Amino acid sequence: MTGQLPLGLQLRTPARLDDFVYGDDSPLLELLRAQLQDNGEPLIYLHGEHGSGRSHLLMGQCARAEQQGLTVAYLPCGEADQLSPQMLEGLERLDLVAIDDVELLRGRPHWEGALFNLFNRARDAGCRLLISATTPATRLPLALPDLRSRLAWGVSYRLKPLNDVQRCQLLENLAHRRGLQMPAEVARYLVQRHSRDTHALARLIDRLDRDSLAEQRRLSIPFVRTRLG
Repeated sequence: MTGQLPLGLQLRTPARLDDFVYGDDSPLLELLRAQLQDNGEPLIYLHGEHGSGRSHLLMGQCARAEQQGLTVAYLPCGEADQLSPQMLEGLERLDLVAIDDVELLRGRPHWEGALFNLFNRARDAGCRLLISATTPATRLPLALPDLRSRLAWGVSYRLKPLNDVQRCQLLENLAHRRGLQMPAEVARYLVQRHSRDTHALARLIDRLDRDSLAEQRRLSIPFVRTRLG
């Protein structure tokens, strides 16, 4: 069985690990690749500030796992209010479960308990876990100390924020995947005048892709300026 939770978060252009601009985090790519092998780390905990690319990495890992014929689930904790903790039951039978923004489970004891139980079942079943949060596991604002302790068992990796040169590279990579030519000066203009959050930059490229196709326009500073207004 293959699943991604929730289905509404599937992207028109799925995230790929190869598209991520690793910067000073190049060892992370090998760590993620190894996780999908028999001798890889069963639990990887990624933490970093908003916009550091955590969600991209989790969804990219899920996409790569599916390409390898593995079964996966992706759970964004920001959707916890719309979902039930009962959906975690049985996920240990999958090959990989990615849980994004786990700090957002604060104040949700049923979710914390369900995740704690999933962790124990996954460890026994050999299910790989990829977790992300804004803080190290030991500083998570969760009420269940045993859950914090469990999440700290695995390999913890702190993502470093991209600098502006690396953000420009990310924009150029995303544009190239969509068949767009993004001049370097346009990438610099967008980074200087738009959100530096990687999610926001990806959404911006999606919008520019649609608009440039509809209007048969190339990416130029005058064109993108009208889209930032």
